[in-house]
Amino acid sequence: MGRQFRYLYQAEARQLLWVIGTLFSVVFVVQYFELPYGAVVSSLFSVSIPAPGKTSLLSSDSSSKLGTMDNMTTDQGLNSSDAHAMHEIGNNTKTMERNNEGQKNDFASVMNGALDKSFELDGDSGLNGDYSSKNISEISKNLISEKANDSGNWSAVKNASRHEPSLFLENVTADSSFGNIREDDVALPPERSKRSGGGLISPLPASPQTISSSNTTSLTNLDLNPIILPPDRSSVKEGAAHTLNKDEKLEPSRNDLTLSDHSSISIPAVETRPELPAVTTISDMNNLFLQSRASSHSMKPRWSSAVDQEMLYAKSQIENAPIVKNDLGLHASLYRNVSMFKRSYELMEKTLKVYIYREGERPVFHQPPLKGIYASEGWFMKLMEANKKFVTKNARKAHLFYLPFSSRALEETLYVPNSHKRDNLVLCLKDYLDMIGAKYPFWNRTGGADHFLVACHDWAPSETQKLMANTIRALCNSDVQEGFKLGKDVSLPETYVRIPQNPLRDLGGKPPSQRQILAFFAGSMHGYVRPILLKYWEDKDPDMKIYGRMPKAKKGKMNYIKHMKSSKYCICAKGYEVNSPRVVEAIFYECVPVILSDNYVPPFFEVLNWESFAVIVLEKDIPNLKSILLSIPEKRYLEMQMRVKQVQQHFLWHAKPVKYDVFHMILHSVWYNRVFQISVRPKQLLG
Repeated sequence: MGRQFRYLYQAEARQLLWVIGTLFSVVFVVQYFELPYGAVVSSLFSVSIPAPGKTSLLSSDSSSKLGTMDNMTTDQGLNSSDAHAMHEIGNNTKTMERNNEGQKNDFASVMNGALDKSFELDGDSGLNGDYSSKNISEISKNLISEKANDSGNWSAVKNASRHEPSLFLENVTADSSFGNIREDDVALPPERSKRSGGGLISPLPASPQTISSSNTTSLTNLDLNPIILPPDRSSVKEGAAHTLNKDEKLEPSRNDLTLSDHSSISIPAVETRPELPAVTTISDMNNLFLQSRASSHSMKPRWSSAVDQEMLYAKSQIENAPIVKNDLGLHASLYRNVSMFKRSYELMEKTLKVYIYREGERPVFHQPPLKGIYASEGWFMKLMEANKKFVTKNARKAHLFYLPFSSRALEETLYVPNSHKRDNLVLCLKDYLDMIGAKYPFWNRTGGADHFLVACHDWAPSETQKLMANTIRALCNSDVQEGFKLGKDVSLPETYVRIPQNPLRDLGGKPPSQRQILAFFAGSMHGYVRPILLKYWEDKDPDMKIYGRMPKAKKGKMNYIKHMKSSKYCICAKGYEVNSPRVVEAIFYECVPVILSDNYVPPFFEVLNWESFAVIVLEKDIPNLKSILLSIPEKRYLEMQMRVKQVQQHFLWHAKPVKYDVFHMILHSVWYNRVFQISVRPKQLLG
C-alpha cells in the first residue's frame, strides 16, 4: 500500500512539474515576443535584475504601469484627462552633490544645471553617487526614443517634451511676482506644440520598455526636491501687457499637475530636452536654401494664365540682373546678392498685383492687432488692405492672393481655455478655405501655391501646416525642423510695437565708443535656453549683464531699453519657440544681435546675409559665450555695428510705408519666393 501511494505521489509530482515547466515555457515565449530585449527572465520577478548594460521596466499594474530600476520607480499612470503624466522618482532621500567643474562643454549637464532656476530646487540639490548627469541624460533620451519607435510618431513625442508644462521645466516659472512685466516677457500659452487637436502626449512609454545604454549604471539614491508650483495667477492685472487674458494659458491647472507626497519630478525634466534635435546651422540653412532654389517647385497650375508668363519673365530678369556696384541705399555686404535683390524689388514695384479676399468675419479676419509682440501680422494686414499700388480688385490680374486672418485673433476668439485642443481653430481656417475654394477658382488652380498668409502667433505653423501645405507662409515661428520650408516660407520679423501711434519711438542707441556693456539680456524664464543662460552668466561677470525679468527702473536708473542702447551685443535667447522680439529690438537700438536659438531661420533669410551683421551662437556654446564675443576683433565689431544701422531700415514700421521698410520687405520676400517656386504648364514654356 505504501509503495502504491509513493508511486501515485511521484506520478502526481511529475505531472505538476510538467505543468509548471510548460507554463513557464509559455510565459517565457510570450515575454520574449512581447519584450524583444534583454533581461526577459528578470522581468518576470518583482525584483529587477538588470542585464549588463541594460535596465528593465516591469509592468505590474494596468492602471499605473510601474517600472522598477533598482530603487528608482517611474509612475506612468495618467493623472488627468489630458494624459498628463507625472513620473515618480524613488524615495531615497540623500543630498545630491553639485559639481560643475569639467561639465561646461557637456550640454546634457548644462541642461541639468538649469533646473535650479526653473524649478526653484534647493541649493544642495544634485546627483549623488557615481551616477552622472550624462547618464541620466542618456536614460531620458533612450526612454523617449523607445516611445517614438513604438508610436511611429517621433515629432509628437518631441513636441510633448518641448511644450508640455506638466512635464518639462520650460513652462514652470520661478518668480510668481508679476509686477512691472514687459509685454514680451509675459508667459505665453503652454500649447506651443506643433500639433493640433487632442490631449497632450506623455513622453513615457505606455508599455514596458527597456532603457539601454553602454554607459548606464543602476539608478541608486536618486532624489530631487519637491517642485514648487507657481501660485495662482488670477490676480494679474488686466493691463499687464499680453497676459493672453486667461490664466489657464500661462500654465496647466493644478488638476493637471498631480504630485505625490514624496519628492517627485518627471524623468525628462532632469534633462529638460529629452533628445536634442540635430542642429541645423546657419551654414546648413544656406545649403538647404540653395538646394530649394535648384530643385523645389510648386504645383503646376491646372490651367494657364497671363500672370504666369509675367512671373516667368520676372524670374529670368532677376537671374540675369545687372551688377550693382554703388547704390547709396543698399550696402552689398548686407545681402546674399544685392544685384538680384535690387532687380527683384524693382520688378515687384512695377509688376506685382495682390488680390485680398473680402470674405471673412471679424475679429479673426480683417481686424489687425497693432500693439505688442504679435504686431507684425497686424501692421502688415492694415497697410496691405490700405495699399493702392499693389492691391487689385480684379482677381484674374493678381500674381498673389492674401488670406487676411490674424493668428493672434484666432487664438483669442476661438481657443477654449484649459481645453488643450485647437481643432476648432483649424476648422475655422478649413471652413474659410472651403468657402473661397467654392466661390473662386484661384485656390484650386494652383493648390494655394500663389496664396500667402502672414502670422506671428506661435501656433500658426501647426495650424496651417496641413491645410496650407503649398501656401507661402510668412511666420514669426520659423523653425526649420518644425515644418518651415526654406525657399517657400518667409521668416517674419517679430516686432514689438509699444505705441502704435508712434512705432519709431526711442529708435537708435549710443555710438560704439559709449557702449560700455559687453553683452545684455533680460527676460522671463521661458523655455529651456534662458535658465541655462542665467545659470552660467547671471551675476557671474561684470561685463555680462544677464538678468531674469527686470523690475521697473526708478527714474534715472538703467531700464531695459537703456541697457540695449548701451550694450555692444544684445543676447536674443529663444523662449518657448525659436523666435524672439529681441532680434528686431537689438537692430532697433543699434546693438549687434547675438542669436541664441538653434534651428531658427532669421527674417528675410532669402535676401539678407545675417552673418555680416549678427553673431549666431549654438545653444551648446552658452558656457563659452563671453570668450566667443571677446574673440571678435574690435574692427569686426565696428563693421557689424555699422551694418546693423544700415540694415535697420528693413525692420521699421511706418504709418505710410516707405521704400525698403519692413512692410515692403515682407511683401518682397513673398513675391521673391513665389517667383522662384513657380511652375507652368508645358504649353506656356513653348510660348
